[in-house]
Amino acid sequence: MGRIGVDLYPLRTGVPLAEVDTFGRFLGGSAANVAVAAARLGRRTALITRTGADPFGAYLRAELRAFGVDDRWVAEVAAYPTPLTFCEIFPPDRFPIHFRREPKAPDLEILPGELDLAAVRAARVFWMTGTGLSAEPSRAATLAALEARAGAGAGAGTGAGTGRGITVFDLDWRPVLWSGDPAGAYAQALALATVAVGNTEECEIATGEREPWAAARALLAAGVELAVVKRGPEGVLAVHRDGTVAEVPPVKVEVVNGLGAGDAFGGALCHGLLAGWQLERVMQYANAAGAIVASRLACSSAMPYPAEVEEVLG
Repeated sequence: MGRIGVDLYPLRTGVPLAEVDTFGRFLGGSAANVAVAAARLGRRTALITRTGADPFGAYLRAELRAFGVDDRWVAEVAAYPTPLTFCEIFPPDRFPIHFRREPKAPDLEILPGELDLAAVRAARVFWMTGTGLSAEPSRAATLAALEARAGAGAGAGTGAGTGRGITVFDLDWRPVLWSGDPAGAYAQALALATVAVGNTEECEIATGEREPWAAARALLAAGVELAVVKRGPEGVLAVHRDGTVAEVPPVKVEVVNGLGAGDAFGGALCHGLLAGWQLERVMQYANAAGAIVASRLACSSAMPYPAEVEEVLG
C-alpha cells in the first residue's frame, strides 16, 4: 500500500537533467516497485494505491498487470494528475530525484472507508510506507489498515519471521513529501507493525538513533519484532526480538542506478520471510536482489528473477 508514479529516467548516465534529451518511461513508486519485485520472485501480489484519471494512470495500471501485480485496488482520482518522477544518474552514489506530485498525489487520497479490510487482514504480508503517513486521508487509511492487521493477530512469527500475517513498515523517508513532523505517525505505525526496514537516515527519523545497533534496538522497543537496518556499502543488520541476529556484508557490483535497490531488497525480504528461511539467508538474498538492481538503469523492469539472485549468491 503506498506510492506509485511514472519514472522518467535519462537513458544516459552522468548527464545533468537540463542536458538530457532522451528518457525511458517506467512504472515507479516504492510500494509499486516492491510489489513488482515480489511478483518477479513468484509471489502473488496486489497493490492498494491511486492514480490520476489520465493516460499516465492507464499506463501504470497496464504495467502492474503486465508485471503480474493485481490492480483491483488501484483506483482513479479525477482531481489530481498521476505523479511523474525525474532523476539524474551520477554513479556510484549520487542520484538526485525530482518529484512532480503537485498539487497533491492521488496515492495520498486513499480513504479509510474505501479499504477492503478483509483482504488486508488476509494477506500473508502487508507492506506500507512512511510516505503513506505524510498526509491525510492516506495517513488515516494506512493506520486503519495496520489496526485491522493487529486486530487479526498478525505477527512476524518466530526466527526470521515465518508466521502468517507479517506487517512491514518501510520507513521510506522522503522529506520533500512531508510538511509536518513525522514522529507521531511513525510511532503509531511502529506499534502496529511487526517488521521495520530502513536505511540509517530513515531509522534516525523513526527513532532518533542513527548508529545501526542502537537504531535496531530502538525499533524493537517501539514495537516491531524484526528490525532491518540497511547500511549501504556496509551491508545490512537485522535483529529479531528473539535474539536472532544477522550481519550480512554487501554484494560488490558496479553501481549504475541505486534508486531501485531498496525496493528490490524489500520484495526479496518479503519472499524470504514467507519462505521461512533463517534470518541470515533472508538478508543475503535481499542484499543480492538489491545489488542486481543497483547494477541496472531501471527500477521496476530491472527487478530480478530467482535464478538471477541465486547466480549472484553462487
